[in-house]
Amino acid sequence: MLRLTRVWLLWRRPPAAGVPAKNLGLRKVASGVSPPGSASPRAVNIFDRDLKRKQKNWAARQPEPRKFDYLKEEVGSRIADRVYDIARDFPLALDLGCGRGYIAQHLNKYYLFHYRKPLESFSKQTLQKMLCLHWVNDLPRALEQIHYVLKPDGVFLGAMFGGDTLYELRCSLQLAETEREGGFSPHVSPFTAVNDLGHLLGRAGFNTLTVDTDEIQVNYPGMFELMEDLQGMGESNCAWNRKALLHRNTMLAAAAVYGEMYRNEDGSVPATYQIYYMIGWKYHDSQARPAERGSATVSFGELGKINSLMSQEKKSQ
Repeated sequence: MLRLTRVWLLWRRPPAAGVPAKNLGLRKVASGVSPPGSASPRAVNIFDRDLKRKQKNWAARQPEPRKFDYLKEEVGSRIADRVYDIARDFPLALDLGCGRGYIAQHLNKYYLFHYRKPLESFSKQTLQKMLCLHWVNDLPRALEQIHYVLKPDGVFLGAMFGGDTLYELRCSLQLAETEREGGFSPHVSPFTAVNDLGHLLGRAGFNTLTVDTDEIQVNYPGMFELMEDLQGMGESNCAWNRKALLHRNTMLAAAAVYGEMYRNEDGSVPATYQIYYMIGWKYHDSQARPAERGSATVSFGELGKINSLMSQEKKSQ
Protein backbone atom coordinates (compact mmCIF):
# COMPACT_ATOMS: atom_id res chain seq x y z
CA MET A 1 0.00 0.00 0.00
CA LEU A 2 1.36 3.38 -1.03
CA ARG A 3 1.00 6.47 1.13
CA LEU A 4 1.87 9.92 -0.10
CA THR A 5 1.50 13.27 1.60
CA ARG A 6 0.97 16.66 0.01
CA VAL A 7 0.19 20.04 1.52
CA TRP A 8 -2.02 22.58 -0.24
CA LEU A 9 -3.01 26.12 0.72
CA LEU A 10 -6.33 27.77 -0.07
CA TRP A 11 -7.72 31.17 0.85
CA ARG A 12 -11.31 31.57 1.98
CA ARG A 13 -12.64 34.55 0.05
CA PRO A 14 -15.10 36.92 1.70
CA PRO A 15 -18.67 36.30 0.45
CA ALA A 16 -18.78 39.67 -1.32
CA ALA A 17 -15.72 38.83 -3.40
CA GLY A 18 -16.69 35.27 -4.17
CA VAL A 19 -17.21 34.20 -7.75
CA PRO A 20 -19.91 31.54 -8.39
CA ALA A 21 -18.47 28.26 -9.56
CA LYS A 22 -19.09 27.64 -13.26
CA ASN A 23 -20.76 24.53 -14.49
CA LEU A 24 -17.85 22.87 -16.30
CA GLY A 25 -19.51 20.19 -18.39
CA LEU A 26 -21.76 18.99 -15.57
CA ARG A 27 -23.25 15.61 -16.38
CA LYS A 28 -26.82 14.60 -15.67
CA VAL A 29 -27.09 13.88 -11.93
CA ALA A 30 -30.05 12.58 -9.95
CA SER A 31 -29.97 13.22 -6.23
CA GLY A 32 -31.31 11.06 -3.47
CA VAL A 33 -30.72 9.86 0.05
CA SER A 34 -29.20 6.70 1.38
CA PRO A 35 -31.81 4.08 2.26
CA PRO A 36 -31.94 2.82 5.83
CA GLY A 37 -30.11 -0.44 6.31
CA SER A 38 -29.45 -2.84 9.11
CA ALA A 39 -26.17 -2.21 10.91
CA SER A 40 -23.76 -5.03 11.57
CA PRO A 41 -23.37 -6.30 15.14
CA ARG A 42 -19.88 -4.76 15.32
CA ALA A 43 -21.12 -1.24 14.45
CA VAL A 44 -20.36 1.54 16.93
CA ASN A 45 -23.06 4.19 17.29
CA ILE A 46 -20.95 7.36 17.39
CA PHE A 47 -22.96 9.83 15.31
CA ASP A 48 -26.56 11.00 15.48
CA ARG A 49 -27.56 10.34 11.87
CA ASP A 50 -30.94 12.05 12.21
CA LEU A 51 -29.24 15.23 13.42
CA LYS A 52 -26.72 15.05 10.57
CA ARG A 53 -29.56 14.79 8.05
CA LYS A 54 -31.19 17.87 9.59
CA GLN A 55 -27.88 19.76 9.44
CA LYS A 56 -27.43 18.89 5.76
CA ASN A 57 -31.01 19.84 4.92
CA TRP A 58 -30.67 23.15 6.77
CA ALA A 59 -27.46 23.95 4.89
CA ALA A 60 -29.10 23.14 1.55
CA ARG A 61 -31.98 25.54 2.26
CA GLN A 62 -29.75 28.56 2.83
CA PRO A 63 -30.01 31.47 0.36
CA GLU A 64 -26.44 31.01 -0.96
CA PRO A 65 -25.41 27.41 -0.25
CA ARG A 66 -22.83 27.33 -3.06
CA LYS A 67 -20.54 29.82 -1.35
CA PHE A 68 -19.66 27.06 1.14
CA ASP A 69 -18.78 24.52 -1.57
CA TYR A 70 -15.19 25.63 -2.08
CA LEU A 71 -13.70 22.68 -0.20
CA LYS A 72 -15.89 20.05 -1.86
CA GLU A 73 -15.20 21.50 -5.30
CA GLU A 74 -11.45 21.34 -4.65
CA VAL A 75 -11.57 17.74 -3.46
CA GLY A 76 -13.87 16.83 -6.36
CA SER A 77 -11.29 18.08 -8.86
CA ARG A 78 -8.56 16.04 -7.17
CA ILE A 79 -10.64 12.86 -7.30
CA ALA A 80 -11.24 13.52 -10.99
CA ASP A 81 -7.47 13.77 -11.48
CA ARG A 82 -7.12 10.33 -9.94
CA VAL A 83 -9.77 8.95 -12.29
CA TYR A 84 -7.78 10.23 -15.27
CA ASP A 85 -4.61 8.69 -13.84
CA ILE A 86 -6.13 5.22 -14.31
CA ALA A 87 -5.30 4.02 -17.83
CA ARG A 88 -8.66 2.33 -18.30
CA ASP A 89 -12.01 3.15 -19.86
CA PHE A 90 -15.02 2.62 -17.60
CA PRO A 91 -18.39 2.71 -19.42
CA LEU A 92 -20.38 3.41 -16.26
CA ALA A 93 -19.70 4.93 -12.85
CA LEU A 94 -21.66 5.41 -9.64
CA ASP A 95 -21.07 8.57 -7.59
CA LEU A 96 -22.01 8.15 -3.92
CA GLY A 97 -22.45 11.38 -2.00
CA CYS A 98 -22.20 13.42 -5.20
CA GLY A 99 -23.89 16.54 -3.79
CA ARG A 100 -24.06 19.05 -6.63
CA GLY A 101 -21.80 16.99 -8.88
CA TYR A 102 -18.41 18.06 -7.55
CA ILE A 103 -16.66 15.21 -9.36
CA ALA A 104 -18.89 15.03 -12.44
CA GLN A 105 -18.21 18.62 -13.46
CA HIS A 106 -14.56 17.72 -14.02
CA LEU A 107 -15.21 14.57 -16.05
CA ASN A 108 -16.20 14.30 -19.69
CA LYS A 109 -16.28 10.54 -20.15
CA TYR A 110 -18.64 9.27 -17.51
CA TYR A 111 -22.34 9.35 -16.80
CA LEU A 112 -22.57 9.73 -13.04
CA PHE A 113 -25.65 9.53 -10.83
CA HIS A 114 -26.45 9.46 -7.13
CA TYR A 115 -28.14 6.33 -5.83
CA ARG A 116 -31.75 6.08 -4.65
CA LYS A 117 -31.90 2.32 -4.15
CA PRO A 118 -29.95 -0.10 -1.95
CA LEU A 119 -26.42 -0.66 -3.15
CA GLU A 120 -27.22 -4.30 -3.92
CA SER A 121 -29.27 -3.17 -6.95
CA PHE A 122 -26.20 -1.77 -8.72
CA SER A 123 -23.28 -3.40 -10.49
CA LYS A 124 -20.68 -0.90 -11.59
CA GLN A 125 -17.13 -0.87 -12.91
CA THR A 126 -16.04 2.28 -11.11
CA LEU A 127 -17.37 3.90 -7.97
CA GLN A 128 -16.55 7.31 -6.47
CA LYS A 129 -17.40 8.52 -2.98
CA MET A 130 -16.49 11.96 -1.63
CA LEU A 131 -16.41 13.51 1.85
CA CYS A 132 -19.28 11.62 3.47
CA LEU A 133 -17.69 8.48 4.90
CA HIS A 134 -16.49 10.31 8.01
CA TRP A 135 -20.10 10.48 9.28
CA VAL A 136 -20.77 6.74 8.82
CA ASN A 137 -21.23 4.77 12.03
CA ASP A 138 -20.56 1.36 10.47
CA LEU A 139 -17.63 2.11 8.17
CA PRO A 140 -16.55 -1.54 7.73
CA ARG A 141 -20.03 -2.51 6.48
CA ALA A 142 -20.19 0.50 4.16
CA LEU A 143 -16.90 -0.50 2.53
CA GLU A 144 -18.07 -4.11 2.24
CA GLN A 145 -21.24 -2.98 0.45
CA ILE A 146 -19.21 -0.84 -1.93
CA HIS A 147 -16.97 -3.82 -2.69
CA TYR A 148 -20.00 -6.05 -3.20
CA VAL A 149 -21.59 -3.93 -5.94
CA LEU A 150 -18.41 -3.53 -7.97
CA LYS A 151 -17.92 -5.77 -10.98
CA PRO A 152 -14.75 -7.91 -10.98
CA ASP A 153 -11.78 -5.71 -11.88
CA GLY A 154 -13.84 -2.66 -10.88
CA VAL A 155 -12.25 0.19 -8.95
CA PHE A 156 -13.36 2.28 -5.97
CA LEU A 157 -12.08 5.83 -5.48
CA GLY A 158 -12.97 7.69 -2.32
CA ALA A 159 -12.09 10.72 -0.23
CA MET A 160 -12.86 11.47 3.40
CA PHE A 161 -11.82 13.79 6.19
CA GLY A 162 -9.48 12.18 8.68
CA GLY A 163 -6.57 12.42 11.05
CA ASP A 164 -5.72 15.94 12.17
CA THR A 165 -8.60 17.73 10.45
CA LEU A 166 -9.42 21.00 12.30
CA TYR A 167 -6.79 20.35 14.97
CA GLU A 168 -6.43 24.11 15.49
CA LEU A 169 -10.11 24.46 16.35
CA ARG A 170 -10.08 21.35 18.51
CA CYS A 171 -7.09 22.51 20.59
CA SER A 172 -8.41 26.05 21.00
CA LEU A 173 -11.82 24.89 22.25
CA GLN A 174 -10.30 22.37 24.64
CA LEU A 175 -7.89 24.89 26.18
CA ALA A 176 -10.53 27.59 26.54
CA GLU A 177 -13.16 25.26 28.00
CA THR A 178 -10.67 23.76 30.45
CA GLU A 179 -9.61 27.21 31.64
CA ARG A 180 -13.15 28.64 31.92
CA GLU A 181 -15.21 25.61 32.94
CA GLY A 182 -12.71 23.23 34.54
CA GLY A 183 -12.99 20.52 31.88
CA PHE A 184 -13.80 19.99 28.23
CA SER A 185 -16.13 18.04 25.99
CA PRO A 186 -15.49 16.96 22.39
CA HIS A 187 -16.61 19.69 20.00
CA VAL A 188 -14.93 18.30 16.86
CA SER A 189 -16.02 14.83 15.79
CA PRO A 190 -13.51 11.94 15.85
CA PHE A 191 -11.80 10.97 12.59
CA THR A 192 -10.37 7.74 11.22
CA ALA A 193 -6.60 7.22 11.25
CA VAL A 194 -4.90 6.53 7.93
CA ASN A 195 -3.47 3.21 9.14
CA ASP A 196 -6.95 2.01 10.13
CA LEU A 197 -8.32 3.00 6.73
CA GLY A 198 -5.92 0.75 4.86
CA HIS A 199 -6.79 -2.14 7.18
CA LEU A 200 -10.55 -1.59 6.69
CA LEU A 201 -10.20 -1.53 2.90
CA GLY A 202 -8.26 -4.78 2.95
CA ARG A 203 -10.77 -6.42 5.27
CA ALA A 204 -13.62 -5.36 2.96
CA GLY A 205 -11.99 -7.35 0.15
CA PHE A 206 -10.21 -4.65 -1.87
CA ASN A 207 -6.74 -5.31 -3.23
CA THR A 208 -4.02 -3.28 -4.95
CA LEU A 209 -4.69 -0.52 -2.43
CA THR A 210 -3.43 3.03 -2.62
CA VAL A 211 -4.02 5.49 0.22
CA ASP A 212 -2.57 9.01 0.14
CA THR A 213 -3.22 12.17 2.11
CA ASP A 214 -3.58 15.86 1.35
CA GLU A 215 -3.55 18.71 3.83
CA ILE A 216 -5.64 21.62 2.58
CA GLN A 217 -5.16 24.77 4.62
CA VAL A 218 -7.81 27.48 4.36
CA ASN A 219 -7.32 30.91 5.92
CA TYR A 220 -10.25 32.64 7.63
CA PRO A 221 -10.66 36.09 9.21
CA GLY A 222 -11.27 34.42 12.58
CA MET A 223 -12.60 31.38 14.42
CA PHE A 224 -16.23 32.44 14.19
CA GLU A 225 -16.03 32.73 10.39
CA LEU A 226 -14.61 29.19 10.30
CA MET A 227 -17.49 27.88 12.41
CA GLU A 228 -20.00 29.71 10.21
CA ASP A 229 -18.57 28.00 7.13
CA LEU A 230 -18.63 24.58 8.80
CA GLN A 231 -22.30 25.11 9.57
CA GLY A 232 -22.95 26.22 5.99
CA MET A 233 -21.25 23.04 4.73
CA GLY A 234 -23.46 20.91 6.97
CA GLU A 235 -20.33 19.73 8.78
CA SER A 236 -21.24 20.67 12.34
CA ASN A 237 -20.53 18.10 15.03
CA CYS A 238 -23.21 15.41 15.44
CA ALA A 239 -21.50 12.99 17.82
CA TRP A 240 -23.76 11.66 20.55
CA ASN A 241 -21.32 12.77 23.28
CA ARG A 242 -21.18 16.37 22.07
CA LYS A 243 -21.98 19.24 24.44
CA ALA A 244 -25.14 21.03 23.36
CA LEU A 245 -24.04 24.59 24.25
CA LEU A 246 -20.89 26.54 24.97
CA HIS A 247 -20.89 29.58 27.22
CA ARG A 248 -20.27 32.93 25.53
CA ASN A 249 -17.15 33.58 27.60
CA THR A 250 -15.75 30.20 26.60
CA MET A 251 -16.30 30.94 22.92
CA LEU A 252 -14.61 34.32 23.16
CA ALA A 253 -11.70 32.75 25.03
CA ALA A 254 -11.39 30.04 22.36
CA ALA A 255 -11.28 32.66 19.60
CA ALA A 256 -8.53 34.51 21.51
CA VAL A 257 -6.54 31.28 21.99
CA TYR A 258 -6.97 30.40 18.31
CA GLY A 259 -5.60 33.75 17.22
CA GLU A 260 -2.76 33.72 19.72
CA MET A 261 -1.55 30.23 18.82
CA TYR A 262 -2.13 30.06 15.07
CA ARG A 263 -2.53 33.61 13.66
CA ASN A 264 -0.84 34.31 10.32
CA GLU A 265 1.21 37.42 9.67
CA ASP A 266 -1.72 39.07 7.86
CA GLY A 267 -4.05 38.52 10.84
CA SER A 268 -5.99 35.59 9.40
CA VAL A 269 -6.17 32.20 11.10
CA PRO A 270 -5.60 28.84 9.34
CA ALA A 271 -7.78 25.76 9.43
CA THR A 272 -6.28 22.47 8.31
CA TYR A 273 -8.37 19.82 6.54
CA GLN A 274 -6.64 16.46 6.16
CA ILE A 275 -8.11 14.48 3.29
CA TYR A 276 -7.60 10.75 2.82
CA TYR A 277 -7.81 9.54 -0.79
CA MET A 278 -8.24 5.81 -1.35
CA ILE A 279 -8.20 3.54 -4.37
CA GLY A 280 -9.08 -0.15 -4.19
CA TRP A 281 -9.77 -2.78 -6.82
CA LYS A 282 -12.08 -5.79 -6.82
CA TYR A 283 -10.29 -9.03 -7.59
CA HIS A 284 -10.20 -10.45 -11.12
CA ASP A 285 -8.12 -13.25 -12.59
CA SER A 286 -6.57 -10.89 -15.13
CA GLN A 287 -5.04 -8.68 -12.45
CA ALA A 288 -1.33 -8.85 -11.73
CA ARG A 289 -0.50 -10.71 -8.54
CA PRO A 290 2.72 -11.25 -6.58
CA ALA A 291 4.88 -14.24 -7.46
CA GLU A 292 4.87 -17.26 -5.22
CA ARG A 293 7.16 -17.19 -2.21
CA GLY A 294 10.57 -18.66 -3.03
CA SER A 295 10.24 -18.26 -6.80
CA ALA A 296 12.80 -15.42 -7.09
CA THR A 297 15.93 -16.15 -9.14
CA VAL A 298 17.98 -13.20 -7.86
CA SER A 299 18.61 -12.36 -4.21
CA PHE A 300 18.69 -8.86 -2.75
CA GLY A 301 22.31 -9.44 -1.83
CA GLU A 302 23.23 -9.47 -5.52
CA LEU A 303 21.63 -6.10 -6.26
CA GLY A 304 24.86 -4.31 -5.29
CA LYS A 305 26.62 -6.02 -8.21
CA ILE A 306 24.32 -4.48 -10.84
CA ASN A 307 26.54 -1.46 -11.51
CA SER A 308 29.65 -3.60 -12.02
CA LEU A 309 27.79 -6.01 -14.31
CA MET A 310 26.42 -3.11 -16.39
CA SER A 311 29.87 -1.54 -16.73
CA GLN A 312 31.37 -4.89 -17.84
CA GLU A 313 28.59 -5.24 -20.43
CA LYS A 314 29.33 -1.80 -21.84
CA LYS A 315 33.05 -2.58 -22.13
CA SER A 316 32.30 -5.79 -23.97
CA GLN A 317 30.20 -3.87 -26.47
